[in-house]
Amino acid sequence: MKSWVRSAAAIVVGLLVTAVASVATDAVMHATRIFPSSPQAMSDPLFMLASGYRALFTIAGGCVTARLAPDRPMRHVWILAGIGVVAGLAGVAIYFLVGRAHLGPAWYPISIAVEALPCVWFGGRLAAGLRGR
Repeated sequence: MKSWVRSAAAIVVGLLVTAVASVATDAVMHATRIFPSSPQAMSDPLFMLASGYRALFTIAGGCVTARLAPDRPMRHVWILAGIGVVAGLAGVAIYFLVGRAHLGPAWYPISIAVEALPCVWFGGRLAAGLRGR
């Protein structure tokens, strides 16, 4: 397989690990009634729980990207982190342009954007250590 295809795949798989795990966990949390059903609002502690598991999944996404990268794993991790920051900032923009209080507290989308870079980086460093680099 061509190197650029493997590079793109490493980044896409890392992104999918983060997104799919986050959405699936959200669904489980709603199905088990840990999170209230819509349109009921969640409390701050529940948003903190969601932020925490999203951080763990973001670390996992960085780790997967670095492990799958054909070369220069941290370069791939930085690309994934950039995508995560942009996606997080889009969430912040949507919050302030559309939803505000209907979507929960403002700190939540901001935390998702802020945690993207350090969490992806940490996952990449973990994987680099596992690779012996």
